[in-house]
Amino acid sequence: MKLRLGPLPAAKPVRLTVSVSVELKAALDEYAKIHADVHGQAVTAENLIPIMLQTFMANDRGFQQARRTAR
Repeated sequence: MKLRLGPLPAAKPVRLTVSVSVELKAALDEYAKIHADVHGQAVTAENLIPIMLQTFMANDRGFQQARRTAR
């Protein structure tokens, strides 16, 4: 099985608090379990969220274009 997210890179975290729905938390926990099974490395939803957001933003062409224009 191949997931969109590969192994997680090491990064220096900055604390950010967010609230999510119960359903989203359950889905994130399930994704974390599957990710751990696929990559053989335990991971939590809290570790996945920053990488998911980074991946989403990197693949958002509108965001990237607006970012380049703003510079």
